[in-house]
Amino acid sequence: METFSSSSWTWGASYRTGGEYGDDDADEESTDAETRTSSKDSLIFVVDCSESMFVEREAGECPYSLSLRCAKNVLSNKIISSDRDLVGIVFYGTAKKKNSSDFKNVFVLHDLDSPDAKRILELEELSEGDCHEKFKAKFGHSSVFSLYDVLWTCGTMFANSSQKIGHKRVMIFTDNDNPHAGNLALVRQAKAKAKDLFENGVEIELLHLNPPQGTFDSKTFYQDIVMVAEDEDTGTLPDPSDKFEELLTRVRSKDHKKRSLMNIPFILGPGLELGIRVYALARSTKKGVAVKLDARSNEEVKPRTKNICEDTGTMLMPTDIKRSYEYGGDKIIFEKHEVDSMKQLVEPGLKLLGFKPKSFVKRFYQVKPSNFIYPDETVIKGSGKLFATLLKRALSRDVVAICLFTPRTVSLPRFVALIPEAEQVDDRRVQISPPGFHLVYLPFADELRKLVYPEMEKANEEQIDKALEVVKKLKFKFSSESFENPALQQHYSNLEALALDRDAPDEIVDLTEPDVDLMEKRAGRIMKEFADAVYPNGYDAITAGASRKRAGPSGGGAAAKRATLSQADADVIIATVREHAQNGTMSKLTVATLKEYLKAIGKKSSGKKSDLIDMAKEHLGI
Repeated sequence: METFSSSSWTWGASYRTGGEYGDDDADEESTDAETRTSSKDSLIFVVDCSESMFVEREAGECPYSLSLRCAKNVLSNKIISSDRDLVGIVFYGTAKKKNSSDFKNVFVLHDLDSPDAKRILELEELSEGDCHEKFKAKFGHSSVFSLYDVLWTCGTMFANSSQKIGHKRVMIFTDNDNPHAGNLALVRQAKAKAKDLFENGVEIELLHLNPPQGTFDSKTFYQDIVMVAEDEDTGTLPDPSDKFEELLTRVRSKDHKKRSLMNIPFILGPGLELGIRVYALARSTKKGVAVKLDARSNEEVKPRTKNICEDTGTMLMPTDIKRSYEYGGDKIIFEKHEVDSMKQLVEPGLKLLGFKPKSFVKRFYQVKPSNFIYPDETVIKGSGKLFATLLKRALSRDVVAICLFTPRTVSLPRFVALIPEAEQVDDRRVQISPPGFHLVYLPFADELRKLVYPEMEKANEEQIDKALEVVKKLKFKFSSESFENPALQQHYSNLEALALDRDAPDEIVDLTEPDVDLMEKRAGRIMKEFADAVYPNGYDAITAGASRKRAGPSGGGAAAKRATLSQADADVIIATVREHAQNGTMSKLTVATLKEYLKAIGKKSSGKKSDLIDMAKEHLGI
């Protein structure tokens, strides 16, 4: 596939420059308000509340409780991952009603809004204990309902939302595969409304459970309710077990929207340029910034800065503030735009300088995380075709493009290398990774240094062979996604416990800690043989490591050296001090050496340097 088209990765129709990767908040703040709001995800949980949904299954849990547990987990996850997303909950088959259209047997428990602690606690209350009795007392049951009314209510909730919505989804939880059996009119109405929602961009998903007797047949009714695109239609609805597992999994991680850092021109030559967007494929997750609250109202405090004239005490407007530089005894005044223009060396963009063999880019040239560039048709028509041609030629000739990259107006230009990457697809022709260029920042000469390694004793062949055996036994398929940051997980758990008024936060499992029992089971004998081959007889690596760890933090620096000072070292220090005492140059000794000397002779080793010298002279009889 050599063509590029506008996709969900692109927004806007003009160049927008943002922060360089590495700025704490640059890539967050660089996205304009329209992009930020349109990326909101909206989800409505629709729960069938018929009598059969409260019958316990083999697992000992009723479908109604399982549905609320899924909703609670999604709310808890979204508070951390994407708290601006919208979630709503609708019950149908209830005796009471609560909805904007006044439909019978439809109860909107939660309108579309951002998740909060109050909603989570309410779902916990409804799903725990004798949930059936609680439900009957609060909502009641009704066997008469219309799925058309339910879907209409969902569509109205999306339409009446005061916030701009991007992705719209409806999840239906039910164990009834034919809710309108014998009523053809209700069936037609429901199918027509489902088609109308699908055409308006609303995705309907079915999470069905088997009824108390028999199995759920999705082809009876829901085959025409849950619609998918023609190229994805397989004729059968997927098994919901994986979806249930996904919803019930507790995930505490930030959800970063797929959006660009900036869109800039890619200048290939005089009068020839194309539009590109720059993306950060990987970024580190950090704890949220602390928010200052008013002690009286508990509302967020927003700081405001005002500039006051020191002489008159009047408030200064931005146009009143000037910049100056003293030269020759006079102050030269500059306007703000003049200062900004002096900081601008070149216009923002990516300028092609030439090509180098791919071997030119070394692994150690990675001075900061790389970016990824992709064509942008919204700025310059034909950018996709020109970009595809450049990518194809770079791949065929195995070369990289050397460019001058200026991300922002006030940024210093950097030399970068564009490493081409071809599109990767799986067996079903589904894209795994997009085609484009990896933008690698090249180091300047002063950013490279040569390391001088001390002479070390090299391992012999027996030790190398034993080490290889250990590595082979302990080898496993590593994926960074399998390990969560324990510090962040504990931070999120503490915040959750505070918001939900828990007695204690959930226990966090540190997946980065090694499984000692498994390691011993798989390679215990080989590790023992490796230790015998490397360490001397009687050496206990565990005890030695623990003693070093205890000695390290206690004093640090000179204190750590004193703890491990041998008799031979003490003799050398004593001889050195005596030599300086004879030559009258004790003032040239360092404080650390004087302290080591006094400690070696059993004297007090604290005080100023002059006091230490006096104590040493007193002991030497000078």
